[in-house]
Amino acid sequence: MSMEHNEKYIFEAEWYDKIACILKKFYLYYYPFDNTVELFDIKTKKTFLRRTKCEGIQAKDFYVGAAVAIFSRNIRITDYADSTTRTKLQTKMQKTFAIIKPTVVGKLGEILKYIVASNFHVANIKMVKLTQEQATDLYKDKEKATIAYIVNYLTSGPIVALELLGDHAITSWQELMGPEDPSEAIAKAPSSLRACYGKDSIHNAVYGSDSEEVAEKELQCFFPNPKTSKKGPANTATLENCTCCIIKPHAVQAKLTGNIIDDVQKAGYTISAVQKFFVNPFDAEEFLEVYKGVLPDYAAMVGELQSGPCIVMEIKHKDDKCDVQGEFRKLCGPMDPDIARQIRPDTLRAKYGKTKVQNAVHCSDLPEDGILEVEYFFKILDNS
Repeated sequence: MSMEHNEKYIFEAEWYDKIACILKKFYLYYYPFDNTVELFDIKTKKTFLRRTKCEGIQAKDFYVGAAVAIFSRNIRITDYADSTTRTKLQTKMQKTFAIIKPTVVGKLGEILKYIVASNFHVANIKMVKLTQEQATDLYKDKEKATIAYIVNYLTSGPIVALELLGDHAITSWQELMGPEDPSEAIAKAPSSLRACYGKDSIHNAVYGSDSEEVAEKELQCFFPNPKTSKKGPANTATLENCTCCIIKPHAVQAKLTGNIIDDVQKAGYTISAVQKFFVNPFDAEEFLEVYKGVLPDYAAMVGELQSGPCIVMEIKHKDDKCDVQGEFRKLCGPMDPDIARQIRPDTLRAKYGKTKVQNAVHCSDLPEDGILEVEYFFKILDNS
């Protein structure tokens, strides 16, 4: 019991204190036995947070590159702090890079559900439009005659870049994708993604890194370390005839992202931008300020938004004449999930909400807020 109780993972971590304008560096200790954490300030050589239980965190949240919400502070994990942690987690929580290709972006929700059901954790997600150079770099080892067709396809529309984590993630993802040629995939791996969604060896639905070295390089290209000045590919937000939808942290943690996106797409909506964000307390207050003094749950709403990663989407409708903000608000349903289950049982909040605060999704409540809210995330926060 004693050994299990004291078994721990140790990480190097950091937190930017916006008020003091100081980047604080820590050793972050995570004890899986009782889900407790401890923070040790490297500079002052003093304990910053004694070992304590922190609600809302799980073992799967601890990996290099993650941001863990500890008492409203988004602590970013930058590296393993000892060889024992590195050895235990590098294969168990291995990273790989994946792409959902243009012709199947409309099936994003379905594919995400399948990925999560296959024991992968979606650590990062972003919709981008690849340049010719970026697309060529992904397939530089292919024959020249084939590359031109692949590059034309990959640059024909938006793609969704993913950072996936899992046990032996690189080989597991290769297996889940199946053979490059969908006809071969149908014969040899009929339940693979390429068998289910691919058309031919060019339009074969998904891509994945084939080695640790390649995965690390591609992840740094699409999801660069925030400590560097390097920026990844730009988001695809149009800021036109759109509304905003945020999958709240509790729903992300409950692995409901794929379900919610699938429902949105099957209801006739197009997701024209999607990205994972970690919202700090200041930005959460600013974004939700319109509800201050209006809703009694304002403080709790701020607390929920900053409690962990959220998924933000720019939503459009396939019918350009549709009042996208008003209609999408109906799909989300009443703010109170209990009421939603009584009068609008097919809405997102009825199906996936828990309480008035943890009600699965935020949506733009006023017509003029749709573009403004999308702009706040995809233009202001994404470039800050």
